[in-house]
Amino acid sequence: MKAKRFVKDWALPLSMVTGALGYFVCRSLPLAPMLREQIRESISYVQPALIFCMLTLTFCRIRPSDMRLRGWQGWLLLLQAGTAVLLCLLHGFMHDETARLLLQSAMLCFLCPTATAAAVVTTKLGGNAGTLTAYTLLVNLCAALLFPALIPLVNPAEDMSFWLSFRLIVCRVFPLLIFPLLVAFFIRHAFPGLLRVLTTVPDLPFYIWTVSLSLAIAVTTRIIVHADVTLSACLVIALGSVVACAVQFAAGRMAGRHYGDDISAAQACGQKNTILAIWVGYTFLHPLTALAGGFYSIWHNVYNSWQLYRKARHDGAQEKDI
Repeated sequence: MKAKRFVKDWALPLSMVTGALGYFVCRSLPLAPMLREQIRESISYVQPALIFCMLTLTFCRIRPSDMRLRGWQGWLLLLQAGTAVLLCLLHGFMHDETARLLLQSAMLCFLCPTATAAAVVTTKLGGNAGTLTAYTLLVNLCAALLFPALIPLVNPAEDMSFWLSFRLIVCRVFPLLIFPLLVAFFIRHAFPGLLRVLTTVPDLPFYIWTVSLSLAIAVTTRIIVHADVTLSACLVIALGSVVACAVQFAAGRMAGRHYGDDISAAQACGQKNTILAIWVGYTFLHPLTALAGGFYSIWHNVYNSWQLYRKARHDGAQEKDI
């Protein structure tokens, strides 16, 4: 029982360590280059499949009526979009390469939308997955509009129009967000018996996410290891990402507290779709900004691990009192 409790309380740290170690073990094995490429390609297919299953199971627990608009959602959209625009404007006045790299990285961290897995963690923490899901839809739409508008200002590219950038980002984000939601609502209305079966294991989405997180950390580790970057630039990006992470979790909690929804708001603002951030950074911005998404992935998962551990300790203490 103690071993089971330990694994449950420390699922996220164990998943992160497993992902990092898994990368180094795979790297040390004498594998053919073609096999390594096949492993990377398989991960690119397995991870979205896991996220799809995880989100479908999570959304099966959410009624359409639960996806309500709350005041904190508007404030956080304003904060994230406004900060990203401000950082973009400051970028235009900077000529130092390190400062420009820091501003691009911070802009990426603030404008990056909420992680699709945030609903799972929010549910585990006792928050409202419905209001968070509504915000996730809104902030993804906001990011899809603003990324193509701001990217040409910080990193002009002749062959990348607004509509091309918009289409690439929307095609990358929305299928993995909208399809599980539609599937879950279809199951809810057409197959209530299947819905009861899918919701009988309460923590199943969380454990699927730990596997997906392990793969994400392995990808993040690979990006950090292979990045051609100086130590000073690496530290600058790491510092910018950790500050952005702390500010957004704190701002989300403050905004949500006024509406009695601080857990959902904090996760909505602080937990990011870092895989998207890495892709946007590598594809549209300075390639080193992809490290910001990698580092952010570490920071927000470390914080989530601490939150879940504290929640487990609190629940355990309450059970003893009863």
